[in-house]
Amino acid sequence: MAHALSLGRRGMGRTWPNPSVGCVIVKDGRVVGRGHTAPGGRPHAEPQALAQAGDAARGATAYVTLEPCSHHGQTPPCTDALIAAGVARVVAAVEDSDPRVSGAGFKALRDAGIAVDLGVCAAEAAQDHAGFFLRQAEDRPWVTLKLASSFDGRIATATGESRWITGPEARRLVHGQRARHDAVMVGAGTARIDDPSLTVRDFGAVAQPVRVVVSRLIDLPLMSQLARTAREVPVWICHGPDAAQETRQAWDGLGARLFPCALSGRQVSARAVLQALGAAGLTRVFCEGGGTLAATLLSAGLVDELVGFTAGVALGAEGQPSLGAMGLDRLRDAPRFRLAETRAAGADVMHRWLRV
Repeated sequence: MAHALSLGRRGMGRTWPNPSVGCVIVKDGRVVGRGHTAPGGRPHAEPQALAQAGDAARGATAYVTLEPCSHHGQTPPCTDALIAAGVARVVAAVEDSDPRVSGAGFKALRDAGIAVDLGVCAAEAAQDHAGFFLRQAEDRPWVTLKLASSFDGRIATATGESRWITGPEARRLVHGQRARHDAVMVGAGTARIDDPSLTVRDFGAVAQPVRVVVSRLIDLPLMSQLARTAREVPVWICHGPDAAQETRQAWDGLGARLFPCALSGRQVSARAVLQALGAAGLTRVFCEGGGTLAATLLSAGLVDELVGFTAGVALGAEGQPSLGAMGLDRLRDAPRFRLAETRAAGADVMHRWLRV
């Protein structure tokens, strides 16, 4: 199952709205087939592994990271493929939360005389498929908030200088994390000030994540990197209902996809943004700021994972904070996370936290 999980992780960021599933087929102690969900979500992992196994699949055990699908969509059910191949046993990590599948896949296999075991590496699989499950449960994607800051929590000096607080090893890890998410998201301020490309670089020819900008009035430069490349790598803009029609038309003409979202006070509603992204199929979003958007997501309880990169440099109180105002009066009201991982990133430290 550990091998199946590693295969499934290869497709992260490229299979939405489908989950990235891994499948390994074993017979007589030997791996005879393996596969993971293809880019775009099809073919699924099981038929690819079965095709590789061929006749060796008969009487074999299939290890899958998620319950095999049992409904007819754009492709036939994976349960039918497993039954037709003569697999004797299916070991699954977790049950599918999709109501079209949940439990029905296992029932179809058992009705065909195939032994089914559930729960192997369940915690790891649940984490890998968390975005897919969250979209089913709350109509929104999993949100990872990345913050790269000085030791005292600053992202720039008082004059705005910020390149580079962290080193090249940390930046390479960030690009790897971008690649494992369906989309990279920033606020309007970051898009204006940094003029980011928000692409995955230095990893060869890889599928690029969708680039999302949250901007109430779409007050974004029309000569920015995002604007110039919107037809090459998708740009989605989540804006308020009061964005000017001419501005909407300009970005639409550049190839951007626009999502009108309700307001919460004077800002675009963070929940409305995520629900719009979920409705569009996204399951995992990597938010890279800025401070206002990060604080809004945290205050709304919509950050599922924090990834921090901390550098051994101090910028002082005059430096720009990594988070905007959150209006907290009591410590008990602050959002809490539990530490999941700590590792060195060159001269910096990466720490990953999950919502409590």
